[in-house]
Amino acid sequence: MRLFLALVPPLELRQRLGELAELAQARCGGRRMPEESLHLTLAFLGEVADARMEELVHWVSAMAIAPGEWRLDHWGSFRRPGIVWVGGRSSALERLHASVWDELASFGFSDRPGHFVPHVTLLRRARRQETQNLPAIDMTWPYRQLSLVRSFTEDDGARYQILARSPAA
Repeated sequence: MRLFLALVPPLELRQRLGELAELAQARCGGRRMPEESLHLTLAFLGEVADARMEELVHWVSAMAIAPGEWRLDHWGSFRRPGIVWVGGRSSALERLHASVWDELASFGFSDRPGHFVPHVTLLRRARRQETQNLPAIDMTWPYRQLSLVRSFTEDDGARYQILARSPAA
């Protein structure tokens, strides 16, 4: 099964991000991500065997992360897959990303990305990725919990199921 570790925004922020996704879709086209799917991926694990998934569920359920805040303050895009996103730099998130990958090494995961770009994907397959005329962003995302998420690919896109959450800080 395809798994990843993510931060999931609180409901109010998820709704605000959904509104931004609607604005971006009107400008850029593409497929809007459903509000319930919005997240920040900290570690994409790929295909994971059931036995390892069970280990990860126990690990995440016991993992405490330091609470923090992430400031989302700009638009961006990844041209090749046609993704439009919102994000922001954060040294606290970079430290969390690094520590999660350090611990994942004990499970045999070695596909740590060389560069971490904290972002929330709002659109996929955008026909245009010009984000300069989209409204200015200044949002704060308080995070206190990490989620282990399973990804299902269906005809109309990916669906996500949370398998485990860390204790709320």
